[in-house]
Amino acid sequence: MSEKLKLEKSEKMYQEALELIPGAILGIRRPYNFVPGEYPIFFDSARGGKVIDADGNEYIDMLCAYGPIIIGHREEEIDNAVIDQMRDKGFCMSLTQPIQNKLAEKLIKLIPSAEQCVFVKTGSDATTTSIRIARAFTNKLKVIRCGYHGWHDWCVEVKGGIPEKLYEDTLEFHYNDLEGLENLMKQHGDDVAAIIVTPVGHPLAHEVEMPKPGFLEGVKELAAKHGSVLIFDEIRSGFRVNMGGAQKEFGVTPDLSVFGKAMANGYPIGAVVGKKEIMQVLAEKVFLSSTFFPNSLEQVAALKTIEILERDNILEVIKEKGYKFAAKVEKIIEETDMPVRFSGAPWMPFITFIQDEAKLYKKLRPAFYTELIRRKVFLQPFHHGYIAYRHSDKDLEYAADMIKESLLEIKKMM
Repeated sequence: MSEKLKLEKSEKMYQEALELIPGAILGIRRPYNFVPGEYPIFFDSARGGKVIDADGNEYIDMLCAYGPIIIGHREEEIDNAVIDQMRDKGFCMSLTQPIQNKLAEKLIKLIPSAEQCVFVKTGSDATTTSIRIARAFTNKLKVIRCGYHGWHDWCVEVKGGIPEKLYEDTLEFHYNDLEGLENLMKQHGDDVAAIIVTPVGHPLAHEVEMPKPGFLEGVKELAAKHGSVLIFDEIRSGFRVNMGGAQKEFGVTPDLSVFGKAMANGYPIGAVVGKKEIMQVLAEKVFLSSTFFPNSLEQVAALKTIEILERDNILEVIKEKGYKFAAKVEKIIEETDMPVRFSGAPWMPFITFIQDEAKLYKKLRPAFYTELIRRKVFLQPFHHGYIAYRHSDKDLEYAADMIKESLLEIKKMM
């Protein structure tokens, strides 16, 4: 095995944090979601496609802050636009600043489903707003979901502290299972306010899936048949798969869509966009307000990010890099003859281990990701990664080579 990383400072900070913050760190960033004792727990800085932890170890960052980093860390052009707004105009006021209209006009121009839009701060804000809109528009109650939609009461997987009545009207179907959705709609269709689905499937710890022919079209048809609002959760796919979202890439336009993550390259912003007749419930019927939703810094960052994405053809470059990386990794998997699968090309690379009756995969998975992090490639055992614009060809070549070395190392366990 390769040499273990020096993580003393990170571990010390973690012990300190345990006394200060419940669990030390929130949710998905806690050590048990990686390989405890092998992964850093605190990052100190980042630039481009790389991150440096609290102990000074540098990694190729292929998790990209769980998705928001579409171009790279510390992009000067974006940060300078934000600094100019902060210094010259200010950003938190009792009334909204004009930048709101400029960003809204841009989203409406780019996204097929967007006739009107509203801005929020997080993906969970956006998905929950979309559900409130759908229920108000249809005067129906139930929601049928497919995918991860955030941490709010109606959709969070961990139910601690949440009364059952707050999620009992949320039903679930699996991605690419149109028959499963049809059965749910036969039972509940008359009372389904919304069907919300991630247009790219990314279930936790399982392979990333692209839509089978007719799947998204079938979902749209079922929603229309029963008078339900179709919502695409494009928090991860938006401004990564296509400038108009996965809906434009796959040619299926929903009634509402939610966007976030990559839209502002790390700045906290989300958006709900959709048909005007549906969005109009926000004018009087639905209450939506927050002190910080109108803050302009994130809107400036989003406009500048979108400008750069368009100007420099960023998404086509990422797609090309992603396919090239995928081809190399798939060849490595074939050559090493290991029980793993590669999915998510070209946007969301993920290496998963095939489950077996002897449960060897439960030993191989942490062993593989231990080898990979020791070789300074930052990916996550239970969550797909991302390709960013600042990942150089050399970075991705190195990452693929380290995947090969790591697979060959753990092959000795078989």
